[in-house]
Amino acid sequence: MQVNVSARHGSLQAGDQQMITEKAEKLRRLFDRINAIEVTVDLQQSDKTEVEIQVSAEHADDCVARGEANTVLSAFDVSLHKIEQQLRRLKEKKTGHRATGHKHIDTPAASDED
Repeated sequence: MQVNVSARHGSLQAGDQQMITEKAEKLRRLFDRINAIEVTVDLQQSDKTEVEIQVSAEHADDCVARGEANTVLSAFDVSLHKIEQQLRRLKEKKTGHRATGHKHIDTPAASDED
């Protein structure tokens, strides 16, 4: 899995970039088929930082989430929460609609008559 962190209109501190990479790698535990994660931090406005996370997964559309906050890490946490919800929904959609086999259908027990 590949994690790319980039910044627009400025540069990130080394600690922030490392923290973002570590948290983004934990998304893999939600959905195994993730191929790449791309995090873009927009530092154009000094009082409002925008973070966009784009997740590419096998056999699924890309998931995109945006978050805004005063600091880079808090904006990342907002968008991370949104992307986690999307990945949970995607996983449920992919794995939750399997047909039930005949062996697993419960039949009512036959009552004994004298």
